[in-house]
Amino acid sequence: MTPHRLSRDEARRLAVRAQLLDADRPGDPVEVAEQVGWIKIDPTAVIAPCEHTMLWARIGEGYEPAHLRKAVERDRLLVELDGAFHPVSALPALLVQLRRHAEHPRATEWLAVNARFRTEVLARLRAEGPLLASAIPDTAEVARSNDSGWWSDNQVPRMLELLSYRGEVAIVRREGRSKVWDLAERVYPAAPEPTPEEAERDIAARRLRAAGVAKHSAWTPVHDAGEPVEIEGLKGAWRVDPEALAALDDDPGGRVALLNPYDAMLYDRPRLEAVFGFRYVLEQFKPKPERRYGLFAHPILIGDRFAGMLEAAVDRREGALHVQAVHELLPFEEEEREMVRAEVLDLARWLGVPLTDTSDV
Repeated sequence: MTPHRLSRDEARRLAVRAQLLDADRPGDPVEVAEQVGWIKIDPTAVIAPCEHTMLWARIGEGYEPAHLRKAVERDRLLVELDGAFHPVSALPALLVQLRRHAEHPRATEWLAVNARFRTEVLARLRAEGPLLASAIPDTAEVARSNDSGWWSDNQVPRMLELLSYRGEVAIVRREGRSKVWDLAERVYPAAPEPTPEEAERDIAARRLRAAGVAKHSAWTPVHDAGEPVEIEGLKGAWRVDPEALAALDDDPGGRVALLNPYDAMLYDRPRLEAVFGFRYVLEQFKPKPERRYGLFAHPILIGDRFAGMLEAAVDRREGALHVQAVHELLPFEEEEREMVRAEVLDLARWLGVPLTDTSDV
């Protein structure tokens, strides 16, 4: 079919609206996850953990962490899998795709030599119900190497993670930051299993819906989902979500959003630079002398422009949100400066702490 044509401004508006970062705010975590696709879980809490700041940035002051717990633990409308919360509607396709990880030759070999260990883990969960990994004995006969340093020597968390990719166990809740596991059949709803081809199409369509407009890549594998589109000044074969395109003229307008560095909006770095002209580098792992904007600076979205970086942190001992700087990547107008300040104040109120502002905003 003949490609649609979009200006760069229109492409940015589509992307912002697809991520629920325009003036029309969603109502709850399930609505966010259905549209955005996934809510990243990360314990880094310079301000607050990613799963909560992602939801606050979209829902606003009405969001409380208890809403996420209810959706996951009681209503079972969201599931934790592979480091993120996903809508339960995506679960069948996700499990088909994740099973490929569990079928990697090294994973298959490790499971084979630890067949008794696997059986003992599943038997303990079946007999005792939901358990922390620490409550399950490590009886592995062969340990996996720990060259990366990301794992402890305890093989139980590795086994549970691998079995979750196979759809045999599931995370039922968290106690603090620790996962509580159970048999998947007691957590997940019964649903038909799609074929690999159906699963790939479903996930590609969800990715494109979450992006609004994207180029198929390793960052955002949309394949041939949606419809072709040409974006003014950009090369390559782009795809657009037809429903988002049809609603382009219904744009409710923009607002200010403060984004956690692990927010889904920031994930596809090449798209971020191509469409928004924003080259984002997380400085968390840079030596301090090489940082320009701070350890864990939050990008500031004003309308459809990445206009600044918020350098701030919660001081746990003092119980206050300290703002060291608001770095202007693009010059703020006075009205924009007031909007940013209002959003930072809203952030402090949501956190339940006073604001200590040493910046010029």
